[in-house]
Amino acid sequence: MPLVHLHHLGRMDYQEAWDLQTRLHQGIVNRKLLARRGEAVPDGPDHHLLFVEHPPVYTLGKSGSEEHLLLNEAELEAQGFTFRRINRGGDITYHGPGQLVAYPIFNLDAFFNDVHRYVRSLEEVVIRTMEDFGLRGERDPGFTGVWLAGDASRRQPRRKICAIGVHLSRWTTMHGLAFNVRPNLTHFSNIVPCGIADDDRAVTSLSVELGRPVELAEVLPVMEGHFADVFEFVPTKTPVPGI
Repeated sequence: MPLVHLHHLGRMDYQEAWDLQTRLHQGIVNRKLLARRGEAVPDGPDHHLLFVEHPPVYTLGKSGSEEHLLLNEAELEAQGFTFRRINRGGDITYHGPGQLVAYPIFNLDAFFNDVHRYVRSLEEVVIRTMEDFGLRGERDPGFTGVWLAGDASRRQPRRKICAIGVHLSRWTTMHGLAFNVRPNLTHFSNIVPCGIADDDRAVTSLSVELGRPVELAEVLPVMEGHFADVFEFVPTKTPVPGI
C-alpha cells in the first residue's frame, strides 16, 4: 500500500499553505517526469496529506464568478478577510478558524486514475467521519461536497457541511476539502457559497448539528483514520521539509 506523509500545520495563512502545496506537488511531478524519461530520480515522498486551519479567507475557483463575493475590497479589509483567486475547480467558498481543511497531495498513479472516483472518495472520508459523530452525511447528485438532508415538516433546508474543490496536474492532486467543525457561520453570508443561491439550501457545522462545541482536535484523528481506510494507504507522521 502507498505510504502517505501526514502533516499537521496548525493555523496557517492561506497563501503560505498554497505555496507549500505547490512546492510539494511540483516535487512529485518532477520526480514522475524524470522516471518517465528513464533518468535518475532523487529520493522524496510521493504522497502528502496536509491538515490545516486558516485565518478568515474567501477563495474563488477558476470556474467561479466574482459576483458571488458580496463584499468590496474596503469591506473585506475592514472586516479582517482576505480574498484569493486560485486554481482549483468550483466557485467561491470560505475558510476560517474552526474549519478543518485537508489537502491531499497524492500521486494518483499509485491509487487510481479516475477524477470522479477521487472526488467521491473525498466525500466518503467526510461521510464516514460524520457517521462516527452520529450524523448521516449525504452526497447531492447536483453538487459536489457533503450535505445533511432537509426536513420540510420542520422547515429545515438541505445543509452543506463540507466543500470540496480540487486541482490535478499529471495525475497529482492539490487542494481538497473543508469540513465545517466549528466555524463562524455568519461569515458565509458574505458570499454565495459555492455559487448556490437556492432558498432551500444552507450551510451548517458539526457543532451546530450536534448542539455542542466540537474542537478540531477531536475530529482530526477520526478523519485521518478514514482517509487511510478509504484510500488504502499506510500513514506516517513527519515534519514538512523546509518549514
